[in-house]
Parts: sequence; structure tokens; C-alpha cells
Amino acid sequence: MAYSNEWNEAYKNNSHMSIWPWSDLVSCVYRYANPKDGYQRVLELGCGAGANIPLFLALDCSYYGVDGSQIITAKLLETYPQLKGKIITSDFSKVHHSEFDNYFDLVIDRASITHNDTFAIKRILESVIIYLKPGGKFIGIDWFSTQHSDFEKGHAIDSYTKTNLPHKSQFSGVGQVHFSDKEHIIELFTDAGFIIERLEHKERVSILPDNNHLFASWDIIAYKSI
Repeated sequence: MAYSNEWNEAYKNNSHMSIWPWSDLVSCVYRYANPKDGYQRVLELGCGAGANIPLFLALDCSYYGVDGSQIITAKLLETYPQLKGKIITSDFSKVHHSEFDNYFDLVIDRASITHNDTFAIKRILESVIIYLKPGGKFIGIDWFSTQHSDFEKGHAIDSYTKTNLPHKSQFSGVGQVHFSDKEHIIELFTDAGFIIERLEHKERVSILPDNNHLFASWDIIAYKSI
């Protein structure tokens, strides 16, 4: 897919402007890819409004971020001028950055790759494993699950990808949304050459209001063999 115009408009309208590190990502970094253990060079795909940047700067990592929205990357460079040359505007679903090959210890993604269709996700993971050094890790947080209430809504792009989700959906106005089951996750990562270290399924049910909404997603820790 081309970079989603819906996300560009969202950033233009100051929507989806998360600025605090995602707690599940923080936990996974400390447990499975601690900078003290050598995971110093970090690439974030879909860095958005920069929620995770303060974490990696505080850990004295060499942080790089890629996002398809020129609007949001310009805002990030205003906030973090020290990251000039490290915040890149690019559609990572289409562009392979050969200058990154075999360079990073860790690649992270918080619910960004999962806004692509199956074909694009396969292509992204093929690039990610090339970006990683041997032994490098990938941490993916909140890859949406087929158990999610919204999986049955919208229009199908492929067996796992939906678009045009209704107004009351969590994903209204954000373009494509990919939902995965266990077998699909394992196939995607295995085919790309990864070894999955840990795969967690999370579910949250709304009690109040009682709208029967289930949020379900996957957290993925995978690595490139040495």
C-alpha cells in the first residue's frame, strides 16, 4: 500500500498524537532487548508522534525513526533537533533502505506494520530481517488479533485485512487494518527468516460501558539467527 492519507490527515488535525511510551513496549525492551545487553542501535517503524523516543534517548540508545507522514516527521524534528538525519520520511511498506542493512540491534513497531495488507507486511518483514544484525531482535506491540471485535466489520482487502471500518469502530478513518491469528503470525515471521522467541495474546473486554467490545492483540518478540 502507499502511505495512508488517513494517517497524514489525522496528524494534521492533531489526532493520534500519543506522546508517552507504550508500557508494553517498555516492559519488552527491558526484558528481552535491554540496551545494557548490547541492543543500542534502534529503528522504529511508524514512529508517529514520537511516543517511544524519550525511552530510547533516556537509555542512551542510537535511535532512528521512519514514518510516512512528512507532517509528523517535521514536528518530531522540531521537538528533537538532535535526531536530524535519524528521523526519516519514507513509506517503509514500499521502500527498502539499503543503508540500514545489517545495522540495527533492535527494530520496534507499535501497531504500525499491522496497518498494511498481507503482501505489504511480508515485504516489510523481509526488509526488517535484513536491517538487523545477526542476533538482533524485533519487538512488535499490538498487532491486532482476529479475536478483536472489529475483525468482522468493514470491507475485506484480503483474508486478514479490512478497510472502511464503520464510524463507531476503533479503526474508523485510519485506512487498512490487519488482523492476525496465531498460525498467520507464525507463518509471516517464519517465512521472513525470523525465530519467534515469545508470542503473547492480550484481550481486554469493556465492562462499563457494557458494549461487548473486545480489544485483542499480539505482542511479538522475534530474532535473527546468529
